[in-house]
Amino acid sequence: MQLDALLVVLTGRLVVTGEVPEDLRDRPVLLASNHIGNADPLVLLAACRKQRLAPRFVATGGLFDTPVLGQVLRACGHIRADRGKSSAAHALDRVVEALRDSPRPVVVYPEGRISLEPGLWPERGKTGVARMALASGAVVIPVSQWGAHEAMCYGMVRVTGLRDVWVLFFSWLQALRRRPVLQVHFGEPVDLSGLSAGRVGDAARARDRIMRSITANLAPLRADEPEEPRLADPTRPVSGKRSPWRPAS
Repeated sequence: MQLDALLVVLTGRLVVTGEVPEDLRDRPVLLASNHIGNADPLVLLAACRKQRLAPRFVATGGLFDTPVLGQVLRACGHIRADRGKSSAAHALDRVVEALRDSPRPVVVYPEGRISLEPGLWPERGKTGVARMALASGAVVIPVSQWGAHEAMCYGMVRVTGLRDVWVLFFSWLQALRRRPVLQVHFGEPVDLSGLSAGRVGDAARARDRIMRSITANLAPLRADEPEEPRLADPTRPVSGKRSPWRPAS
């Protein structure tokens, strides 16, 4: 059993619904997911394994600079994205090239960060994922997940010492006792017909369709928590901006 799968099994109960159609297995695919916590990449990876998928993640450049971990990420074909730097735009080209070179799907987070929306609904999102899809012709599968935020607290923006690591580790130990349900749903491909990479405004339109699909599939997963997460995380900062995709009460 892979290490990530073992950690997920120890942490909670993984429930995977939906599927990636067989006829898309040999085509470029972007898995666009909401981002709810530090542990959700591991949960999503375990869910992909149940779908017989070996995805590549678009990860922040700092992880690639970390000893050992950086080598593992490069060896596994994950894709570097340097946030806030002039090279950030190159990430789009890297993803488009990766999609054309290999049928392995690429996991992307349209929000670009763990959601700081008050109720942990998806934030507005950026147009990068939409531009990747329009430029490559990749099919976008919306992935909605809920429960992984209970596996580990938000913590802090940057881990600078052992105390910061302990905060994260202690929250995980608490999750082992609670055994949260870790839900991942693979939705129907997003309809991006009528949109093109070269037309002004189409990237935003594609982004909106992607985010609406993710949110629509998320709502049933958290039907008993429609406003705020049941488990309060005092370490997660809140932006104060409500999600434009949040379902009407």
